[in-house]
Amino acid sequence: MAVIGAGLMGGAMVERLRERGWSVAVCDIDPACAERARGAGAMVCASAREVAAVLDEGGVLAIVVVDAAQCRDVLWGEQGAAPLLKPGQTVLLCPTIAPEDTEAIAARLAPLGVDTIDAPMSGGPARARAGTMSLMLAGPEAALQRHAGLLADLSDSQCRVGERVGDGARTKLVNNLLAGINLAGAAEALALAQRLGLDLTRTLDVIERSSGQSWIGADRLRRQLAGDTAPRAHMTLLAKDTRLAVAAGRAAGHEGVLGPQAAAVFAAALSVGMAGLDDGALLDWMRAHPDGLPSP
Repeated sequence: MAVIGAGLMGGAMVERLRERGWSVAVCDIDPACAERARGAGAMVCASAREVAAVLDEGGVLAIVVVDAAQCRDVLWGEQGAAPLLKPGQTVLLCPTIAPEDTEAIAARLAPLGVDTIDAPMSGGPARARAGTMSLMLAGPEAALQRHAGLLADLSDSQCRVGERVGDGARTKLVNNLLAGINLAGAAEALALAQRLGLDLTRTLDVIERSSGQSWIGADRLRRQLAGDTAPRAHMTLLAKDTRLAVAAGRAAGHEGVLGPQAAAVFAAALSVGMAGLDDGALLDWMRAHPDGLPSP
């Protein structure tokens, strides 16, 4: 088993797999992430190609990076893994990327005899570490069955959405568009509560027990109100995901109403320097923009 990308999610997956007894080879461009993986008992490799060289026959290479460009670099860059992948091995694609990118990657791997499992994740690092994150799985049934044990150790919440590679990506974009809408809505509601002179913690207590509750709103904003601003999911991620979801919708003839607005809000947050912050910091953006989105 190998993992390329041992950041917040990938690192939690490595720790989970090591705890479950898997031998894991790891590569990450961030030395701190690599050392964390080494501390968990993983073999740290200097490049994606080195990881592929030590991957077991019939093994799985999990790619846990940020975007499609990084996926392509991991596989076909200067030190990419693809030239050393062997027939019978499998690539597990975990990032949230456009369906057409997932399909294109799978099409390039297929002539090598390498299966692709489209496997976007949801739930955050704590759930990845506990093996309770959601996996949205699409790919050949034979590959899913062959790696059922690994997938079970990674997630007790598997959603098999079909055999067509790309449908995992499509499902994840739908989910994350709703997550972005929910988070933007929750942040706007608390910004309104502040304007109305309400205690925000008490207001969130009410929302969590009432019809306005959303998991992402409660998770992110509860931490923000407590002063816990350490990034678990950077603002850039939902900005990317809502943008990709809106683009996928438009390509399918669906413009939408709330999705484009949520994507615009996240893009605006990035434009004022919030890219590296936890996405719960959207509450601060909402507080600072009571008049709505700035004019283009």
